[in-house]
Amino acid sequence: MSAGPDSVKRASWEGAVNARRIAGDIYGMGRAEWLTEAGWRQMYDDGVRTIVDLRNDGERTRRETDPDVPPEARSLFTLLNCPTEEPDHEEFRRLAGPYMSHPRQYPDNLRLFPGNIVAIARVLAQAEGAVVVHCSAGRDRTGLVATLLLQLRGESAETIADHYEFGLRGINEWHRISPYRHPVERYISGPDLAARVEDTRGALLDLVAELDAERYLIEHGLEQDELKRLRRRLQ
Repeated sequence: MSAGPDSVKRASWEGAVNARRIAGDIYGMGRAEWLTEAGWRQMYDDGVRTIVDLRNDGERTRRETDPDVPPEARSLFTLLNCPTEEPDHEEFRRLAGPYMSHPRQYPDNLRLFPGNIVAIARVLAQAEGAVVVHCSAGRDRTGLVATLLLQLRGESAETIADHYEFGLRGINEWHRISPYRHPVERYISGPDLAARVEDTRGALLDLVAELDAERYLIEHGLEQDELKRLRRRLQ
């Protein structure tokens, strides 16, 4: 699917939505259930061996509109579930309900769930082969993880915002053509899309200006050797 700033390197896996290289051998995308059998094999051919699913338990379900994929196609991968949040957390639901959908909500996720975020970083540092991180849309939970990784890699704030814009535009385009009607979101275009891009980029730039990803991860329990391993795979 064609979307987003040209600085983001897309991954061409059949059926994938928002598939792109974040940094090094770590990729991001939307729901794994959108991949076709060919898409799973293309991902394998690109060196991916580990899938890190950021969704909560109730979200990891197949829809009638998803392609049929034989179990053996997925059996080639290590599939890990590492949510970015606790879905029943009352304060977070009040601040980000019905789900996190904007970078202005990232600081609350980071504040309330540091253990979850460090667990994801630890998994990424230790994972076998290239890794795909995904949530539902491949926009916000994946975007939060991508923001941390890209800052650790030393990317500029504008580049980090480009990655978020890629995810926003990608899932928006998917809403235009999707056979599944999303319960909350709808396709937007023209001035509405431009305003959404400007608003979310501004919020993400504000976040990055205050964020110290390395300090955050170390202060909340990531070991220095784990941080070094993670940095190495981001190059």
